[in-house]
Amino acid sequence: MTAAPVVSRRGFLGLAGALAGTAALASCSPVSASGPRPLQYWHLLSGADGVTMSGLVDTANAAQSAYRVRPTVLSWGEPYYTKLAMAAAGGRAPDLSVMHASRVVGYAPGGLLDTWDVQRLADLGVDEASFPAAVWQKGFVGDDLYSVALDAHPFILMFNTDICERAGVLDGDGRLRAVSSPDDFLELARAVAGESEGHGLSYGYLGDGAQMWRLFYTLYTQHGSEIELPEGGSAQMDDDAALTALTFMQQLLDGEIAARENDYQSAIAEFATGRSGLFLTGVWELRSMQERDLPLDATLIPTLYGTPSVYADSHAFTLPHQSAPDPATRDLVYRFVADLLKGSFDWAGAGHIPAYLPVTEASSYADLLPQAHYAEAAQHVRYDPRAWFTGSGSRFQAEFGSAVQNVLLGGDDPSAAIARFRSRLDAQLKTPNPADPRGGAS
Repeated sequence: MTAAPVVSRRGFLGLAGALAGTAALASCSPVSASGPRPLQYWHLLSGADGVTMSGLVDTANAAQSAYRVRPTVLSWGEPYYTKLAMAAAGGRAPDLSVMHASRVVGYAPGGLLDTWDVQRLADLGVDEASFPAAVWQKGFVGDDLYSVALDAHPFILMFNTDICERAGVLDGDGRLRAVSSPDDFLELARAVAGESEGHGLSYGYLGDGAQMWRLFYTLYTQHGSEIELPEGGSAQMDDDAALTALTFMQQLLDGEIAARENDYQSAIAEFATGRSGLFLTGVWELRSMQERDLPLDATLIPTLYGTPSVYADSHAFTLPHQSAPDPATRDLVYRFVADLLKGSFDWAGAGHIPAYLPVTEASSYADLLPQAHYAEAAQHVRYDPRAWFTGSGSRFQAEFGSAVQNVLLGGDDPSAAIARFRSRLDAQLKTPNPADPRGGAS
């Protein structure tokens, strides 16, 4: 397959300005004439995720003698994506990088990424049948595969089994009792609140658009609706579903079920110290909660509006554009990715759901708790609406938060907030993607 045209000079300068923040770039080391070939690998994983990724890389390096992966860890968020774009546009790209799957669509049109050879992946045991359908399909832009997911990391519901047992909301297997309507969930949460020292539910959102978006889009897509963002057009959104989702979030924040004014760190602290029974969070918090030695389990956010659905993103492998990639080196990149996917059982230790189905469908995964209790979420993931300006670490989620936060604080009408959000989407849709050469750069 041929790569898309590389972004022009003017387009590149626009991209750098739009992404903001520049820094010196590490140049790729030359391939040695003998011995294992060095592979340059950039990722943005830090903390527990970074430690786990380092272990996966060390295992892959030790298992063979053809390559040696040299990871470079860069700051999470916009600084990372800026550096990656500049490296690809400036001819100093690493051999492999990790991106959030939701960000790939903004980088593919300008030739900042090379496509994956689907047949070569299949030859290594990595193909469509090896992934949940939505996770595999997210890697495509048009007919070309631009990313291969390592995981799905959804928004989930953790719970303190001791508190929930006292509240009488566990079933005979010790799992959280199934609920299927908003009223059922409110009733369950109030029962948990009655047995909690703090609130029944810990949910932090103040000043955090991502946290507001994750819960909103979970509830919104449970209506069977999605948000479509046609380039140059107007946002296609189900206002009734949006209003219902936002109003329900407002109901949760009643001071009994959940605190009306709570930021993310306060919510973490409340649940981690055993003062609440329920916690809306991402899977990435699992390890820190396990270190607290809590009586802990986790599950999918209940389906309250008929359609199983949960907000998620994926860490995904991408090929930053190289004008003349060395065939032998690129072949080894494919091998490394296949090796990492097949050895990704330990990635579940960080809370993430490995995307490679032979890992999660193995009998050993069923014994990994509580991860096995929410692994089904990978079958029901919903990513950010597809547009160049959406995705993890983008301004899109922050814009949503600024549009709706006052509703959650009890001082604004949900309908007005939805209209405000729609207006901001429409304005953004009229802004050309600075990485897309079709924008007229020359």
